Amino acid sequence: MSHAIGVTVNGVAQSGTVEARLLLSDFLREGLGLTGTHVGCAHGVCGACTVLLDGAPVRSCLMFAVQAHGHDVATVEGLAPSRGPLSPLQQAFQDAHGLQCGYCTPGILMTVTAFLKDHPDPSEEDVRHALSGNLCRCTGYQHIVDAVLLAARRMREAA
Repeated sequence: MSHAIGVTVNGVAQSGTVEARLLLSDFLREGLGLTGTHVGCAHGVCGACTVLLDGAPVRSCLMFAVQAHGHDVATVEGLAPSRGPLSPLQQAFQDAHGLQCGYCTPGILMTVTAFLKDHPDPSEEDVRHALSGNLCRCTGYQHIVDAVLLAARRMREAA
């Protein structure tokens, strides 16, 4: 059974007809060509598929596309939508070496985007807790934590 949906993705109204069982991650990747959302475990455990739904982090591999109808979705492509400068968070990840292979990075960036809105001056412990739902096989997380703390500091200084 197919359903017509309308969703705003990275500030752009999108519409389509989707099967009821189509996952939001598949709609974003295959339907809209937004391949920055990665699917790692397909069980909601690893966090690689994290996107923001109305500003809150969700696992797009656990959500059907029809459930996003009428909502705002933000993906990693929306952090710096043009070919211009990186977002402050992305720049901090680059500067602090907060990524390795990069597979988990989009989900981490989306998780941290929501986290920093509510916690503009986090402690290292706060950051580690916020990242606890995102798995990374390549790092010991220290550079990721450093990057988040650097981004938070830079964002406070810019405000």
